[in-house]
Amino acid sequence: MQNRNGGRRKIKQPVQKQSARLSEAKKRVAPVLIIAVLFLGAIGMRGIFLKRASATLGGSYTLIDMHGHPLTERQFQGRYTLIYFGYTHCIDVCPLTLATVTQALELMGKASHQIVPLFITVDPSRDTPEVVADYVSHFSPDIVGLTGTESQIQAVIKSFHVMARRRGSPADRMSSDYLMDHSSVLYLMDGDNRLVSVLPVDTSPQEIATRLRRLVPAS
Repeated sequence: MQNRNGGRRKIKQPVQKQSARLSEAKKRVAPVLIIAVLFLGAIGMRGIFLKRASATLGGSYTLIDMHGHPLTERQFQGRYTLIYFGYTHCIDVCPLTLATVTQALELMGKASHQIVPLFITVDPSRDTPEVVADYVSHFSPDIVGLTGTESQIQAVIKSFHVMARRRGSPADRMSSDYLMDHSSVLYLMDGDNRLVSVLPVDTSPQEIATRLRRLVPAS
């Protein structure tokens, strides 16, 4: 485009610079907006997740207690259960988690009487009732240790969406000295065996006690 003096008007360069600056600003702001949207979305989705999970996670089960007697979820009717899946040969997360749960319940005082802590093995071939009883006795007399047949354990693992498998090569897995990979969270179930919350295990006893006080109504 020419001006009145016959020369070409220079109007495109400033517009291009403004466009470039705007594009650069968008690039800087976009990651922040994405993080903000994901964060706010996560907060909103937590309630939706728990609502959906409570309808599919858990359910009835039949296991074997530390005395070799059959046990079902109905034995805990009316009481909250704090469930952890692990195994007695675990060398790290399992003993740490049970120690944390023990301390958290001690911090709660009398309020902890409404909660039954359960330890369910994912390794029934080695964790007999006697082995489980001896294991949990090192943490708290209040922890109920549970085992079962292979099919019983697989059924309860599936119903709680737990991942558990032997670690290592095929030869390692055939050994009697194998380790296991397994998911590690705490399931808080209400008196009707419905999911209330999933608690992370990588937190302090104080934090778990605080969250349990908020989640479990005072008697």
